[in-house]
Amino acid sequence: MSDLICVAVIAGAFGVRGEVRLKSFTADPVAIGEYAPLVTEDGSRSFDLALASQLSNGLLVRLSGVTTKEEADALKGVKLYVPRDRLPGLPDDEYYHADLIGLEVLDTGGNVLGRIKAVLNHGAGDILEVQVPGASDTVLLPFTLDAVPTIDLDQGRVIADPPLGLF
Repeated sequence: MSDLICVAVIAGAFGVRGEVRLKSFTADPVAIGEYAPLVTEDGSRSFDLALASQLSNGLLVRLSGVTTKEEADALKGVKLYVPRDRLPGLPDDEYYHADLIGLEVLDTGGNVLGRIKAVLNHGAGDILEVQVPGASDTVLLPFTLDAVPTIDLDQGRVIADPPLGLF
């Protein structure tokens, strides 16, 4: 588990005064300012931010030290992180996506099904993208209590009871 957790990505410049469109990955997107300062993955830059407004595809923010459209354009695609210890604790049945990625997936009989490659959400609930061992294929496993009854972060694995024929 990494010490830094990605909480946002800069989607591009907005206007001519250095504002940027920001896609927030926090539960409450507007609360992204509470996690500041945000840092780049390599830690070379740190930004405080001020929320200017909400957009249909993200947030409009001002980043400290970014004052021109050219500076904002140069940051397009940059992911922003916070140290793990700055994130709030979660209830027992909730997990940070970063903690799930890379976990081994076993079926209820102990057979290896793969590793979690990504956690996706297209509006109807979370889905685990599982990389099948020895193949380039992935399987989309519903992240429900029925399909994934056990998550053991300490052991680095999840126990799955996938729908018949999924794997």
